[in-house]
Amino acid sequence: MLHRQRGMTFIGTLIIFALVGAIAYGGIRLTPVYLNYMKIARTMDTVASEFKDNGGDESAIRNSLEKHWEIEDISVVDSTDVELHKGDGGLAMHIAYDDKVPYIGDVSLDVSFDKTVTIQQ
Repeated sequence: MLHRQRGMTFIGTLIIFALVGAIAYGGIRLTPVYLNYMKIARTMDTVASEFKDNGGDESAIRNSLEKHWEIEDISVVDSTDVELHKGDGGLAMHIAYDDKVPYIGDVSLDVSFDKTVTIQQ
């Protein structure tokens, strides 16, 4: 009689668990990086909404960014790294930065962020 084997072997199950574990560990290591990016994006959106109707000058926008940076405790980048550009729709705040997180041994995860917010005037 021929018997058909069903299911996975123990080694196959270990390999699947190792892959899922490596991906989950990467997600755990990247969570603080994305939380910092969300703080930066939220701060830029808040400053844009503050100056939406009255259209402040660049120094007032920089001062507001610095205050929000201190409140949110953002240390990955500095508020001076935000570039201010005059555009058609108003003043645009732009930040682009990379963040690197150690993963396993000499392997690290590198994430690039790029955010632009326009202050409507």
